[in-house]
Amino acid sequence: MTIRVWDYLAEYEAEREDVLDAVETVFRSGQLVLGESVRRFEEEFAGRHGTAHCVGVDNGTNAVKLGLQALGVGPGDEVITVSNTAAPTVVAIDAVGATPVFVDVREDDFLMDTDQVEAAITERTRCLLPVHLYGQCVDMAPLRALADEYDLRLLEDCAQAHGARHHGALAGTMGDAAAFSFYPTKVLGAYGDGGAITTPHDDVERNLRRLRYYGMEERYYVVETPGHNSRLDEVHAEILRRKLRRLDDYVAARREVARRYAEGLADTGLELPRVAEGNEHVYYVYVVRHPRRDEIIERLKGYDIHLNISYPWPVHTMSGFAHLGVPAGSLPVTEDLAGRIFSLPMYASLTPDLQDKVISAVREVLRTL
Repeated sequence: MTIRVWDYLAEYEAEREDVLDAVETVFRSGQLVLGESVRRFEEEFAGRHGTAHCVGVDNGTNAVKLGLQALGVGPGDEVITVSNTAAPTVVAIDAVGATPVFVDVREDDFLMDTDQVEAAITERTRCLLPVHLYGQCVDMAPLRALADEYDLRLLEDCAQAHGARHHGALAGTMGDAAAFSFYPTKVLGAYGDGGAITTPHDDVERNLRRLRYYGMEERYYVVETPGHNSRLDEVHAEILRRKLRRLDDYVAARREVARRYAEGLADTGLELPRVAEGNEHVYYVYVVRHPRRDEIIERLKGYDIHLNISYPWPVHTMSGFAHLGVPAGSLPVTEDLAGRIFSLPMYASLTPDLQDKVISAVREVLRTL
């Protein structure tokens, strides 16, 4: 049996009746765009996070983009973030006309090295954009202090951290706004694209609602300020409403998968994930390290186990961002990790039997390297 790094089919079989009932509910509602399901999902997602507002949008990339715009970030501004992230984080910064400024990540947990942020602040810096990577949170206290001291906005990228906590605080509750993705692979995933932005600020919420709806506020055809067509659709919102009730179960299942990996691979020489102090990890992906990463991945294909790398190319090394002029070697930890990290299968419905096959195959490959 082929084992992939992520698979949704077993989860779908278990939840099929509820998923199809969600579709039927929307189709019989009489409203297919920005109806009751979106409204209720926004309320329930905001309520879970104890924040005032949630605005559903069409995908996680636009959640970051609209979040930046709603916070007043635009052409000529600089946004401090990391290069060890999915490219959409940086694509969104570029899309609003701002310039990404990169700091390195920490060797032990791959998260933003907050000690480097203050030195990167200039008179053009407008926003700090930490990425809660792989399922755990960046240390937010020093970033909040810097944002307050330098009058900066703080936007959390929570695409990979639904349900994660930092010293008890949920990801998405520690900044001026937070961007979420509901891409199918996420801890809380839809059956297609989807996203949302949460914020405690009334003015940011008003900006977001205009921006996702062409720039219109109340009356169709009347544009207040130019915006986008970035609406979360009703079907995905209704499915997400129902899956939100099971989020704690998804997280618990992922943590059990992580526990089994830690137990089964502890003595192999593979560097396993480390949980940062104060964090409660949700294991969006299970990222390990080994200097012979590429050989391991290739040999596991012989066992019909197919893995991936998150991420093999730091954003600053991509040709599409060559114009930033970030030289090779400027982010040494990020660049070193890119050659050694890879992801083992991780999803809530991964069965113990399938995971045992992965563990056994990894142990055998490592033993015979």
